[in-house]
Amino acid sequence: MGDTVPLLRRPFEVSDIVVAGGGPAGAATACLLARAGRRVVVVEREVEPVHRICGEFLAGAGLDRLAELGIDMARLGARPITQMRLVRGDRVAAASLPFPALSLSRRTLDAALLECAEQAGAKILRGHAIRSIGNGAVLVEKHGELQASTLVLATGKHDVRGARRAAGNPPDLIGFKTHLRLAPRQAEALEGVVELIMFRDGYAGLQMVEGGHANLCLLIDRGRLVRDGGTWDGLLASLLDECAHLRRRMAGAEGWPKPLTIARVPYGYIHSGADRSMFRLGDQMAVIPSFTGGGMTIALHSAKLAAQCILEGGDPSAYSLAIHRAVRPPMRLAGLLYLAGRTDWLQAAILRMSGWWPGGMAGLAALTRVG
Repeated sequence: MGDTVPLLRRPFEVSDIVVAGGGPAGAATACLLARAGRRVVVVEREVEPVHRICGEFLAGAGLDRLAELGIDMARLGARPITQMRLVRGDRVAAASLPFPALSLSRRTLDAALLECAEQAGAKILRGHAIRSIGNGAVLVEKHGELQASTLVLATGKHDVRGARRAAGNPPDLIGFKTHLRLAPRQAEALEGVVELIMFRDGYAGLQMVEGGHANLCLLIDRGRLVRDGGTWDGLLASLLDECAHLRRRMAGAEGWPKPLTIARVPYGYIHSGADRSMFRLGDQMAVIPSFTGGGMTIALHSAKLAAQCILEGGDPSAYSLAIHRAVRPPMRLAGLLYLAGRTDWLQAAILRMSGWWPGGMAGLAALTRVG
């Protein structure tokens, strides 16, 4: 994806299937296909699993897909989530989740899924960036061209030359993610809970993950960031001043690394399905607003549908029909909720309604699930 690393145009073996990307969607697909006896090569740009910008929330069908793969979430240290809290300023509304949920860092989950694929017989090319994809081939830095009868595109939010998403003009939003250690009392108060914290021009998600860390994810309009000085420290100080609940949570927190960042994520995007040359998975197929916590479930569910289609001899168009049927209804609702949550008075109305009717909040959460 960079332009400074030379390409070695030496031949590489032809494989049945090349999977571009070793995140949850790509690794799960590779595992399923390799178990069925297919020759699979996974191209992953990172040498070792790393942290990703992700809410790290898994629920419902996502957990079913992981269980089918034999991933032992308890052994990996996943934390149970049984309740959701909606927060604005100093006001809180709570509801029990209507589905099972767990919290686990992407670094741990990605490592487990790639190990699953490798043990099943897939070949994992780590530390190799993809330069372009198309016409039955993937061009890989330091390896040249990989030929395959089937191409699977699972590069998450990162587009690849030759297969870019036609996402139009996505909103000018910036996402941040960091892990930190909360003060003991605050960590205890967050046990078993995911908090969605609304504020002017954005929202944050906060929950515990394995190892005693909390995951703080934040989505904000670029204009708000600019008004707060254009820095993470300035933005955070402004948010803590605005939201008393978040200020309490962060009091005494330790181990704040510089956050990961990403810009202009195309929330609401669904691929048209016109591309018949490859299977698009996860965020390359559909990008659900992050407050739903549904991104990883879409990735894992798309992996199952794609693997089934490939093993049955189907083409990408048949898979696209199946994944569209699964994602369109929750994506529509998530999009409406996302738009409602962008304005101050609707944020306040949503919080009041959630306080009066907690079951309604739980019901909406269930309707944004995929699979």
